[in-house]
Amino acid sequence: MADTADIAAVQELIGHYEPAGVARVAPADVVTAEWVRMKCRFGCGGYGRCLTCPPYSPTPRQTRRLLDDYATAYLIWWGADHPSRGDLAEIERQTFLAGWYKALMLASGPCGLCDPCPLEHPCRYPYQARPAMEACGIDVYETAHRAGFPLRVVTCREDTPNFYSLLLVE
Repeated sequence: MADTADIAAVQELIGHYEPAGVARVAPADVVTAEWVRMKCRFGCGGYGRCLTCPPYSPTPRQTRRLLDDYATAYLIWWGADHPSRGDLAEIERQTFLAGWYKALMLASGPCGLCDPCPLEHPCRYPYQARPAMEACGIDVYETAHRAGFPLRVVTCREDTPNFYSLLLVE
């Protein structure tokens, strides 16, 4: 396990990407629910079209078990702009290299690294592709609210969206 100075370096690394906010959260406070996956299945055009989305992504039950393997996570609020999958993978990589060997990043939204995603083959970008929190059954709304961040339903194109990522650390 890394020491406190190392995690400060990880927080500094996240800061280089200029998030709107970062909150240290207990993985037990990250909410998973079956209804989230159903919203992907019935309401998202990406369902079944990407290896990081359902039905290929972890189920809410698998995600809950994964979260239970961790004691510390960071919910990263990006505001309306979020870094690329490559940038998120780099944050995960630097966290790993700082000694947090269990580091894992969950993104937001569809992957987008390949168009179309080659479902019949292994992922072309396994070092960058990460599933979105919602693709894993995480209730991003409730999780963000518990962390003190704003998040509301985008009702029209003029509304400003909010993007979040979850860095699982230890």
